[in-house]
Amino acid sequence: MWPRSQAWGRSVDSSGTVARITAAIVCVVAVVWLSLWYFIPAPPSTVTLAIGIKGTPFEDIALRYRERLASHRVALVLRPTGGMLENLKLVNDPASGVDAAFLFGGLATSGQARNVISLGRIDYAPMGIFYRGPDTVDRLTQLKGKRIALGPARALVAGDILGAYGVNEENSKFVPVVGPGAAKALKDGQVDAAFLPIELNFPVVQSLLRDPEIKLVDFAEADTLARLFPSLSRLVLLKGMVDLEKNIPATDVNLVATANAVVVRKDLHPELIYLLAQSLQEEHSGAGAFHRAGEFPTQTDPEFPMAAEAVDYYKNGPSFLQRYLPFLMINYAKRVAAIVVAAVAIVIPLFTFTPKLYAWLLNLRLARLYRRLRLVNAQLKRELTAEQVAALQNDLDHIDHAANVLPMRHSDLFFSLLMHIDMTRTRLTARSAALQRLNSAA
Repeated sequence: MWPRSQAWGRSVDSSGTVARITAAIVCVVAVVWLSLWYFIPAPPSTVTLAIGIKGTPFEDIALRYRERLASHRVALVLRPTGGMLENLKLVNDPASGVDAAFLFGGLATSGQARNVISLGRIDYAPMGIFYRGPDTVDRLTQLKGKRIALGPARALVAGDILGAYGVNEENSKFVPVVGPGAAKALKDGQVDAAFLPIELNFPVVQSLLRDPEIKLVDFAEADTLARLFPSLSRLVLLKGMVDLEKNIPATDVNLVATANAVVVRKDLHPELIYLLAQSLQEEHSGAGAFHRAGEFPTQTDPEFPMAAEAVDYYKNGPSFLQRYLPFLMINYAKRVAAIVVAAVAIVIPLFTFTPKLYAWLLNLRLARLYRRLRLVNAQLKRELTAEQVAALQNDLDHIDHAANVLPMRHSDLFFSLLMHIDMTRTRLTARSAALQRLNSAA
């Protein structure tokens, strides 16, 4: 039986070993978790969207996005700007705090905005030229010499269209007002014509379409313009679409249109891109006045590279985790999955190599005991005193005890060691008895 002091020492050693193992496990888990925190960061809970000029249809769309994101506990912050050119500048600037933005089609290219990727086109942006006066404008050449309300963003596309008809700043006056301001200027007689988006649900557009003194240009050459400018498409505002009872408009009106896009910064968290793509699809996949159901949002963008997450969502729908987990739990689930995969990758090789490693360590331990036993046998070949024999017996007892605490007792090497320990013990016993007889004879 072990002495009390030795038992207490074993208890302390055992507690220390458990503490060290626990500390090692905690450290490993902490390192793995911090690594996953870095490589799989949690998505922000806030997204900032540049909406352009306040009071336009884009603000209404953004408010509907906000409601959808709020159901996932993500806050959408709306950032009014001076227009789409400022939207592009802000979303392309990592220091601006803007994560996403609405853009007009034909506004820029990926070469001008290298930090921007697209979530696809969300709808058509028909461009209408409203004018006042007794004469009917059936060709844009008739706008030469007129005052035309033209915002800076629209000027990039509309300016090209007007330029194709010979209308430019040298023979006409371009007035930099947009949205409600352009409509007011037209009604007040401050401008003769105004380029405005034909958003049928927009009150300003409705008021212009219903005003008997305001007329809408019919782009008779809409197909030609679409061929000349690839960013344009030909659309038709059908007779009576605004008000069937009052027959507004009285005839079909040809329009030209770009397509509006939602773009985001390249470094936006992938989970937020998935969530925004989901909001876009829920909001824009239905039919509209100028498009069929399922036509938007698009999986391609002629101006910007598409976000891979958005394309994947549009093609395949929500992922397995998105179907069954709340948005804020998806990232944690991915971390747990990563830990499980890493654990499997580590544990399987351990199951393969651990027995071999264990056997090697056991054999190493047995080899060390054999070396100690050989030293005892080497001492037995010399002339020894009784005290030296007793010391060797004590060494042999330690070797025997060390051999019997080895866990792998079925090893052939273990039984061989026990046999040699017994042989050495027999020799020691014989030597000790011989020394006692000599001492008695003396």
